[in-house]
Amino acid sequence: MVKQERAVRTRRAVLEAAAHVIGIRGYQAATMAEIIQRAGVTKGAVYFHFRSKDALARAVIREQTEPFVPPVSDSRLQDAIDFTHQVALALRSDPLLQAGTRIAVETTFSEEPLVPYQAWTDIITAMFADARDKGELLPAVVPERAAEFFVAAYMGVQLFSRAATNRADLPERVTALWRHTLPGLAAPGALGHLDPQGRSARIAV
Repeated sequence: MVKQERAVRTRRAVLEAAAHVIGIRGYQAATMAEIIQRAGVTKGAVYFHFRSKDALARAVIREQTEPFVPPVSDSRLQDAIDFTHQVALALRSDPLLQAGTRIAVETTFSEEPLVPYQAWTDIITAMFADARDKGELLPAVVPERAAEFFVAAYMGVQLFSRAATNRADLPERVTALWRHTLPGLAAPGALGHLDPQGRSARIAV
């Protein structure tokens, strides 16, 4: 049990070190040596958990979504709005989330191509599908395609915000994104009840 707990702590330390280094330098410039040094563990310990920098980067991307639990309420479209604001706030301070976003934008893996933002798209697809079942979506909206479009637009917005203000204005830009997107998603009966700014009481970072 002690060895298992130590292994979990080591793996987490390596992930956090990788997130910090990659978030600052980018994937290509980051080195395993620097990641190992920042993690404060041995080279063998790192390669026990991650056989390469590629494998480490993939783990960062996979696990960046884990802290985020989508809210569940009577309005699944509002839940989607609230969720994206939760992520927007976290993007300003969460190293793992920042690094995962940067890796997906800057990196093309030579083996086993990674679908950018697939985990985020799956989360939004599930909420849009629930919204459709509740009659919140326009009849022509296909949840999978709408989610893919929205996530692509969201990531473009966060990149623009990062370049312009280091994401200081990201919540406002996400609100603007929803204001422009909702008329093409929401059924008339649902549209008037949605708050594109998100329900602040439900946001937890």
